Amino acid sequence: MSNDNPYSESLFGTMKYTPAFPSQPFESLTAAREWVDRFVTWYNQQHRHSATRVVTPVQRHEGVEHAILDQRKTVYKAARQRHPERWSGQIRDWSSSGPVWLNPEQPTAVATKIKDEAA
Repeated sequence: MSNDNPYSESLFGTMKYTPAFPSQPFESLTAAREWVDRFVTWYNQQHRHSATRVVTPVQRHEGVEHAILDQRKTVYKAARQRHPERWSGQIRDWSSSGPVWLNPEQPTAVATKIKDEAA
């Protein structure tokens, strides 16, 4: 597994499998740049990420994530109260997901790194 640039690799994977990914080569460098610009705008402003409780990167960075998640929790609780027969368990966890990591370092790797740096 490559750990060289996990963020770029993940972003490219998302880009490659989006329905808007072109099936033919770009007509020009300008066309490619325009497509990537539209993709990045979509990714940051519209694409809701499951790892961040289905909010967009912009919503997290602007600090509105908590208000959105609180509103969702309120809506789910009200729906469960109105129709408890539709629910087999608790409502979905709408608390903040906290920091998100693509390839978190394992505790042993971190301890080894600290130990090596101290030596």
